[in-house]
Amino acid sequence: MILSGRHSQSIAAALARELDEPLAPVAFDRFPDGELMASIGQASGERAVVVASTPTSDAHLELLQLQDAAREAGFEEVVTVLPYMGYARQDRAFEAGEPVSARAVARAISTGADRVITVDPHEEAVCDFFEPSATAVTAADRLAEPLPEDLTDPLYLSPDAGAIELAETVRNAAGGGEVDYFEKTRHSGSDVEVTPSDAAVEGRDVVVVDDIIATGSTMSEAVGVLDERGAADVYVTCVHPLLASNAVTKLSRAGVAAIYGTDTIERPQSEVSAAPAIADALDRN
Repeated sequence: MILSGRHSQSIAAALARELDEPLAPVAFDRFPDGELMASIGQASGERAVVVASTPTSDAHLELLQLQDAAREAGFEEVVTVLPYMGYARQDRAFEAGEPVSARAVARAISTGADRVITVDPHEEAVCDFFEPSATAVTAADRLAEPLPEDLTDPLYLSPDAGAIELAETVRNAAGGGEVDYFEKTRHSGSDVEVTPSDAAVEGRDVVVVDDIIATGSTMSEAVGVLDERGAADVYVTCVHPLLASNAVTKLSRAGVAAIYGTDTIERPQSEVSAAPAIADALDRN
């Protein structure tokens, strides 16, 4: 049975269709003092699959409650699926005295799960923070689907050399093109400078591929440089379209033709579903 978190209703429904499993009657409430309550009604069965992205602190708490409710209901196995794992980008202490937040939330989630599956974590090493280790799956290949079929001499750019496999995955799924990456300079935990490489872009369609777009600030600056260098259309694709605050406006002002993401985070830009990749991982075990 599929138990959906508040922020993962679309992907939970898609996963239920992929697996031909029912959706539990999950309900969410808040007490007068502000405390949250996530309940699953009369759900029961052998396996509970809790599908819950955690883009907010409240979402983390709701996930823990759903796990506990599944145990209370008597499910024999509880599998937790994190389409988007919040706090995963803080996988180390950038300054003295800081927590490793990814480790902290992974430990909490592990206490209520027999297995954990997550989609394209920012650093796959965060999977080792779970006990037992989480399984990472990729939905990057799905990002090729909404791209135009007639791209002109396409160039696929990743945000840095470490993420070039994402760009290669989208390129391969789309059917061809050149792959390169941006030069990224991190000045602090929150201050990152991204500039395009020296790859020729004039007259070419460019597809920027990232795992997550949060505020869009550094990305919009880099896209602006692509525009100045004479790129044709620039498309931005990401697995996790967090797109906080005015990120969409920033990217549009920079000259982006379209933004495409998956449903790991539910946004208007969530053009494709990561559910098939998750279903494959569930079926393998």
